[in-house]
Amino acid sequence: MLDLKKTERIPAPAFIPKFGALSGMRVLFTGTIVAGPFTATLLAENGAEVIHAERPGGDNYRLQSPVVTLDGDKIVIAGPEVPMDKKVSTAWIQEGRNKLSLSFNWDLRVPEAKEVFLALIKQVDVYVENILWTEKLGIRDDELLAANPQLVICHISGFGRKEFGEGDDWSTRRCYDPIAQMEGGWMNLNGFTDGPPVCGASFINDYITAYYATIGIVMAYNSAQKTGQGQIIDVSQIESMSKGLNDCFVNYFLLGMIKERSGNATGIFQPGDLYKAKDNYLYIGSSGEASYNKFMKAVDSSAERFPYHTCAASKEAINSPEGLELRKYIEDWVAARTAQEGLDHLSKYNVACAIPKNIKEVADSAHYQARHDFIEYVDETLGKKVKAFGFAPKMGGTPQKIWRGGPKIGQDTDAILKTLVGLDDSDIAVLKEKGITD
Repeated sequence: MLDLKKTERIPAPAFIPKFGALSGMRVLFTGTIVAGPFTATLLAENGAEVIHAERPGGDNYRLQSPVVTLDGDKIVIAGPEVPMDKKVSTAWIQEGRNKLSLSFNWDLRVPEAKEVFLALIKQVDVYVENILWTEKLGIRDDELLAANPQLVICHISGFGRKEFGEGDDWSTRRCYDPIAQMEGGWMNLNGFTDGPPVCGASFINDYITAYYATIGIVMAYNSAQKTGQGQIIDVSQIESMSKGLNDCFVNYFLLGMIKERSGNATGIFQPGDLYKAKDNYLYIGSSGEASYNKFMKAVDSSAERFPYHTCAASKEAINSPEGLELRKYIEDWVAARTAQEGLDHLSKYNVACAIPKNIKEVADSAHYQARHDFIEYVDETLGKKVKAFGFAPKMGGTPQKIWRGGPKIGQDTDAILKTLVGLDDSDIAVLKEKGITD
């Protein structure tokens, strides 16, 4: 049996290179797709030593389609017959990097699992989870804080934990990215007035939620280092969505105004919309009178013909007869040109504008390449060099780095259990027999 009182803290980092603003922080993560893993990724890319406790068999994130494998020296889509240790999702290649993989069944109703888990908790600064029913698995905040009073606990869930308040038993509801977009009020603002609400693609809610979680963790960690007292962070997907709705709630509370969908238009100034060109689309935005005047000069018109406050400065102005006339003028100006011709001309006048880009166009962008936004590293499962998106934001004094690609399933299990928990080979064999690790 482990004696937690005699467990000595092993300073971080113990397994990874020393780099980044968060070097010295050690994190234990349990959970899967997508907000939790990306939170762990952000910490890991900035030097935190992140232990991803994957249930035996591996995290489901490893199987998010598309899943790839090696055919000779070529990366190809993997079929269901390819064993788990020979294939990996492209999402894992992007988000699994810089982490340590511990094969561990975090069902603490099993006494041996609880012992190991609490021993790990004593060795970490931060515990991050997005598995919702932690209590049902025997993971209790009070026991974690008793084992490590300086611990920062970050819970990520769809609707938040009941300890922080709930209505209608929402804390137990399952949640996915689109559900949070809907329940948080965000999806209803996206789309056109004559169509349905539109979901933001590529798990935008999960990623926004992860950024909020990371900010909360860094703040709580900073406090814990000063005071010696940890705390619990409750990160809700729906609240993460609602927090970014600008003036919507103030408009409702003060004016009774419920903001509606307006397509690609801002709805509160113009130009501020996506306009059809000869061959493509061109977005133009000019907020404020000075920017508006630059735009009017660029399109061979004047503020005398289309006064800013009459035609462009507010919802009422852009929907007035004069404002609608200005909109028609802008549409005709853009329609007479290719998107690139319009962009080149407006850019001479320092007017904000852009052409919608697909992923290939972004990847081929000279600007992205000059900023070194795409990096290469070896994925541990494939054993082959891969290319992925790099870092944002960029840190001038404490730069991020990738010290290795996404780990193989359980790649670091023995090293973690021996170094941090103090187990030997016979102890680990017992855990394997009981299905706690593999």
